[in-house]
Amino acid sequence: MTTTIADVWPLFALRLRTPRLELRPARDEDLPGLVDAALAGVHDPATMPFGVPWTDASPEDLPAAFAKHLWDQRVRVAPESWTVEFAVLEDGAPIGVQELSAQAFAVRRTVTSGSWLTLDRHGRGLGTEMRAALLLFAFDHLEAEFAESGALVWNAASLGVSRKLGYRDNGTARVQTRPGHLDEEQLVRLARQDFVRPTWQLRVDGLDAARQALVR
Repeated sequence: MTTTIADVWPLFALRLRTPRLELRPARDEDLPGLVDAALAGVHDPATMPFGVPWTDASPEDLPAAFAKHLWDQRVRVAPESWTVEFAVLEDGAPIGVQELSAQAFAVRRTVTSGSWLTLDRHGRGLGTEMRAALLLFAFDHLEAEFAESGALVWNAASLGVSRKLGYRDNGTARVQTRPGHLDEEQLVRLARQDFVRPTWQLRVDGLDAARQALVR
């Protein structure tokens, strides 16, 4: 029997499928497409929606920095603490990343999320669809009880996605985005029973391997 990449790293067997998208833990083969998507533009350069201003990296520096971040998160995955960077694919092409994280998940039953989507895909409901996919996965298959997120107070699009899915405001925090620039973040929290579920069903492959890596 030939060993597959999913035998080596079982999380690579995980697939989440929505009507328009596929989400899978990002593989090295996804890196060129994801880097191209990021370099094509994720947000208005005049603003910085992220607490870590990674999109300010030069086109020469961003590819290696992006890969190092992905690899660093991957090797740190363990049931007590994990972050999974899901490549978001539309018609097989990477268009963004949806991140799912947890600390002491077995006790806290709480996940956090963050995401980005290439600028030319904004305004089509894809951000809502990819976040809903992770919430369905977390609540229904990992047995999470709460999901947390946040966005800068001026980021109406991101906060709109959260509120559409049922998140409630959960305080604010002061964050430095670019050096010397202070901003205010609106924190949000979603209880499983308040989740506004989509009308479509999530298809999940590789669940047993994912649970073994993230929940046990």
